[in-house]
Amino acid sequence: MIAIFTAGGVAILVAGFGTPILLRSLTRRRIGQHIREDGPAIHQIKAGTPTMGGIAMIVAIVAGYVLGHVGTHIAFSVPGFLVVASAVLGGGIGLADDWLKVRKRRSLGLNKRAKLALQVLLAVAFAAGSVYWAHAGTALAFSRYDVPGVELGAGLWIVWAVFVVVSEANAVNLTDGLDGLAAGSSGIVCTCIALIGYWQYRQFPIYRIPRDHAIDLAVAAVSMAGACVGFLWWNAAPARIFMGDTGSLAIGTGLACLALEMNIALLLPIIGGLFFVVTLSVVIQVFSFRVFHTRVFRMAPLHHHFELGGWPETTVIVRFWIFAALCGGLGLGVFYADFLGVRPHG
Repeated sequence: MIAIFTAGGVAILVAGFGTPILLRSLTRRRIGQHIREDGPAIHQIKAGTPTMGGIAMIVAIVAGYVLGHVGTHIAFSVPGFLVVASAVLGGGIGLADDWLKVRKRRSLGLNKRAKLALQVLLAVAFAAGSVYWAHAGTALAFSRYDVPGVELGAGLWIVWAVFVVVSEANAVNLTDGLDGLAAGSSGIVCTCIALIGYWQYRQFPIYRIPRDHAIDLAVAAVSMAGACVGFLWWNAAPARIFMGDTGSLAIGTGLACLALEMNIALLLPIIGGLFFVVTLSVVIQVFSFRVFHTRVFRMAPLHHHFELGGWPETTVIVRFWIFAALCGGLGLGVFYADFLGVRPHG
């Protein structure tokens, strides 16, 4: 527990005190956000707000993860390293995207194919490392390694892992459309996953994840949660700085990697239900427009639909945070209910 509290506390402090330092540097260099022309008109007043705040989040994640091990018996593990490294590299892809947006003075950075190719390359590297270096399980997993326990084998599991990583990274990215929305909801989801990691550490016979791996993954998860909370102090409405793709892709990639290493990938759409619903709204909108030439929502992603419906931005944000918390609580409930079901046989 000391390692978990230390990691979370360090990450909060580094993000909380590091973000204003980054903010001043970005302001001096006039590195500001360019707002999409097809977005809500009211968002145009946010143009010029410093972006790439995810840099502070990445530093906080690494600092929390590393310093969380100092003075404890917790050892660094291969799965933990892969998660943190993947989050950093995911943030690196987002940083390149953000930098091109600033340099070209437009709301589009990397072209879609290049961005997707880099994400797939990162996901393949993570998945291969998980299978051949960390010796992760290769079965479809919901709440533990044997539920549903369909063995995919190394090849198919790598394909599955790539899909999960790319999907979750872009899901968090889509959710990052209002001040503090992604940071707040990500903090909730990361905290839930940290609790699951600690529970797996305490109940090794049931989950079959080596105890040193489980607790190290919990440390990584709480470091991500702390980074989100510390950054949220400056990102809450009205935001003084945006995380940009740097932050959203780092957090989204990290969440997916945690779920895969913990054997809860199929549970992630419940725990991270907000990200799933937001992404689904985009899929529905695109499908409906291309096939039926009509729009289901006033605008996608879903938070913009409610904005255009007259909800104040802060109302949308807080209600979406509540929904994220309910989804996280439901996910924990499902996870614990499964534990109660197998405990007599563990």
